[in-house]
Amino acid sequence: MNKRDLNKLPFMLYADSDGRVYEHPHLKMLGFSGSVPVFVEEDDLIQMPEFSKLFYLPESPPIGLDPDTGEAEVVTEMEVDGAKFRCFAVSAFLEPGWVRSHLPAADYRRKSFILPSWAYGAVGFRAGGYWASGFRIEYNHTWDPKNFDDRELTSAIREFKRGQPKGPLVRHLIRCARENHCFAAKNLFLKRWEAPLPVSRRCNASCLGCLSLQPGPSFEASHERISFTPSKNEIVLLAVEHLNSAPEPIVSFGQGCEGEPLTEYRLISESIREIRRQTGRGTINLNTNGSWPERVREVAQSGLDSIRISINSARPELYRAYYRPRDYNFDDVVESIALSKEMGLYTMINYLIFPGITDQTDEIDALRALIIKTGVNFLHLKNLCIDPALYLEKMPAPEGSGIGVRQMVKILREEFPDLELGYFNQPATRIDD
Repeated sequence: MNKRDLNKLPFMLYADSDGRVYEHPHLKMLGFSGSVPVFVEEDDLIQMPEFSKLFYLPESPPIGLDPDTGEAEVVTEMEVDGAKFRCFAVSAFLEPGWVRSHLPAADYRRKSFILPSWAYGAVGFRAGGYWASGFRIEYNHTWDPKNFDDRELTSAIREFKRGQPKGPLVRHLIRCARENHCFAAKNLFLKRWEAPLPVSRRCNASCLGCLSLQPGPSFEASHERISFTPSKNEIVLLAVEHLNSAPEPIVSFGQGCEGEPLTEYRLISESIREIRRQTGRGTINLNTNGSWPERVREVAQSGLDSIRISINSARPELYRAYYRPRDYNFDDVVESIALSKEMGLYTMINYLIFPGITDQTDEIDALRALIIKTGVNFLHLKNLCIDPALYLEKMPAPEGSGIGVRQMVKILREEFPDLELGYFNQPATRIDD
């Protein structure tokens, strides 16, 4: 990239200790690929989508690019209107359907805490607007943030409670909708699209970035894990009503507010059989870590339509470092993916993206092999929500930058034209097509 191109880059952003955001008058935006500072090419820049968020990263000074020298520079202090202050890096969190291409360029060595679980991405400022590094992998109107106006929610919950028994699962999902702003929980009360059916209090993994349980002096979990086991009757009642009345209906076991749903595989299987006895409409989906193939088999035989199995890597050593599995291994997960496809389920991998690790050539080779071995239908490209410094510290990843997330996607599309790439669970009408 020549000097003329450098001057076209967005300006670096920084924040003060109150979270006020400024653009630097001279330094340009950089991104991180893993722990390596890299140029953000023009093709990787997007005007930040409307419903994205900005975060600042306390105790983490930003790193910008000097366009005169082409060198990276750590900025620890700035002066505005005659007042000097410590400054901190700024990050973007992209709205659903968008994949980040770079991590924010920041010096994390001074940080004394773990950041909460968001997908931190590179962002800068140009021509009066924010520019982030990323690309859209899928647009789905059912997850467009503009369709989740909380002003509609209160009356919808009130109306829902009048027509349904107020059991513990409904009360839990009301809290999810109101307090955690869970889009799926809101859908249940707005009677549309994909709705959640959390069932599990327990898990057989200890994921670094678990959203519902963080032990000890880590970071606060972003969801409240379900504290009870719902009854089959309440599960069936909610599911049948939703599947029969909602447009493009999906009900999903396995949510951010629970453990691993396969720990309750008998309850799920019995519930699905009764749901399918009462209605054949819509899609019944399971989001899972795929740790018990035989339990996957039993749930599949009960009438399940689709399954989404989560991994952070197609390499066993990276999978173990993030999921920290108990009494299962990566081979079990691969077996569950292949088994699901053999049994006729619409089979999806929920692939957690982290720039600089996901786009390493060794990782792409391992992913190729996994796709070929399992014949998976759909690959979700989901931004991994975790403190970048924590993930890089725990992953046994090679040094150096990746080839680029966008380039990785191009390779997958060329080599696997029948593999669908996206971001969201799919309804039965789309699965049939």
